[in-house]
Amino acid sequence: MYIGLQSMFYKYIWGLKAKRDQYATDTANKHMNLVCARRDSAAFQINVASEEEFVLTISESPLFWKEGAIKIARLELKLDAPIKTEIKLIGLMEDDDGQLKAEVLLDDSYIHVEKKRLQQVWVELHASKDIPTGQYTGTVRLYTHQLFEPERLTEELTFALNVLEDSLPDPHEYRFHLDLWQHNSNIARKYKVELWSDEHFRIIDGYLASLAALGQKALTVLVSEIPWLGQMSYMDRQPSDLYEYSMVKVTRRKNGTFDYDFTAMDNYVEIGFRNGICDEIEVFGLLNVWQDEPEYGVVAEGYPEAIRIRYKDESDGTYKFMRDSQEVKAYVRALAAHWKAKGWLDKVRILADEPADLQVFQRRVDTLLELVPSLKLKAAISHSEFIRQRARGVFDYVVIADCAAKEWDHLQELRSEVEGKLSLYVCCGPARPNTFIRSPSLEARLLPWLAEYLGFEGFLRWSYTNWPDRPLDSIVYRSSVFPAGDMNLVYPGPSGKPMLSLRYKWLLRGIRDYEYMQILKRDGKDNVVREAMQRVFFFEHVKEIYENKPVAELYSLAPEDYDRLYVPATINESARLI
Repeated sequence: MYIGLQSMFYKYIWGLKAKRDQYATDTANKHMNLVCARRDSAAFQINVASEEEFVLTISESPLFWKEGAIKIARLELKLDAPIKTEIKLIGLMEDDDGQLKAEVLLDDSYIHVEKKRLQQVWVELHASKDIPTGQYTGTVRLYTHQLFEPERLTEELTFALNVLEDSLPDPHEYRFHLDLWQHNSNIARKYKVELWSDEHFRIIDGYLASLAALGQKALTVLVSEIPWLGQMSYMDRQPSDLYEYSMVKVTRRKNGTFDYDFTAMDNYVEIGFRNGICDEIEVFGLLNVWQDEPEYGVVAEGYPEAIRIRYKDESDGTYKFMRDSQEVKAYVRALAAHWKAKGWLDKVRILADEPADLQVFQRRVDTLLELVPSLKLKAAISHSEFIRQRARGVFDYVVIADCAAKEWDHLQELRSEVEGKLSLYVCCGPARPNTFIRSPSLEARLLPWLAEYLGFEGFLRWSYTNWPDRPLDSIVYRSSVFPAGDMNLVYPGPSGKPMLSLRYKWLLRGIRDYEYMQILKRDGKDNVVREAMQRVFFFEHVKEIYENKPVAELYSLAPEDYDRLYVPATINESARLI
């Protein structure tokens, strides 16, 4: 048997390009030093392999393999501290290049492992806000047996955790403005439950809890049908169902008046609030709704936006779509009145997703603000003209990362004129840094660092649960547009809760780095943050990231360069966060 310890950022690749002796070389390390703040965590990976097939378990429950006699290997973790430990088997997912790559934290307690193949195990140590500072030690033991043999201790590894004095805030108090869009209709499809049913909301609660643990600030609310046109999946040879539906039920009474049922929207927002996601209600379906003429164009004549509002007509019992612009305008006013009555209007942001034509966008904005002047708008911007010409009416700016870097000097000049927040985003581009499965693992951690470097307040990504039809079989979908991993950060777990990905954990580490930087700056240690930035970023101007230069000349892919943010001068610099 082979067993060793690796960084939390270790990514195993199983395929034609894998080294033949990787199972031996990547299990050579037998000790790990870790460091974290309080109300924080430190993580590492255990690699286990053998020259013969075996079954690895992280449970103490009895286990016999269904195919007969085989070696059973059991991992046991011991720690001399009152620290909650999280242990998960790591599953592989196929990337666009056909290779299997470490990706998902499994709910299973055991797994069959092929000969000469590494099996990764995720270990995370959660330090509470009350834990005494100091150094703690722990062991990882590997026991093996077959059938009715007694277990034998095969090997023992060690690790040390240093808990610092500083304490991170609760995630709902994080200053980093995280905005990962939610696709709740897709969640209903994967669990085969009725849209906006009690069962659907029970599952949604678990997904919002996973977002809240990241420090998520925004709730995704849809108020008209299919605002993204299901990513135009109807154009694919093998389409996936990616349509997202409105949270508002509309009825036209026999007397011609409309009733609006906001129950599903209210339930969703209140579940989000209970989970601590209460800074922003992000509304889709009113501004810059996707169109694809002629089938998916404007529905309501005379209204400049392709808002699709479905209603049930009581006069004949059929469903129809609003065709009159006055009906749409009345609906928009009713939404705003409801938000105001609930006390939410100041939290509401009407989202425009990548408007392309500035003049068209301004006409749509003017129409919306004429109806409800108090609405605040938020735009995901992928064109520099929207920055240089200052799109009128936009409160919060979210700028795609490469545009933000290239326009950084200009954005610094405009910062005082932006009324709301300034954030960056990535999606299916730019290629780097990003959170694709193919991306170097440290790039997910790097993105909050990039936000801090730019002086931005947060980070947006378009897809938390926008899975293709069979995500547990394959996450690859339309790879010429969506690199594998672009459409999700979690997977639909069998228990009705999400299975997290390594990319989720790596992004969380970067967010916590950002929060720790704010603590350091608050305490007058700006120099520590500057020195950390100098270790991680190598460019002279941030726009160089998106020029034709190798990564090695732009930013670090060495975990220790990031980890030294946490290492005081009194601690040996070999201590590592991961």
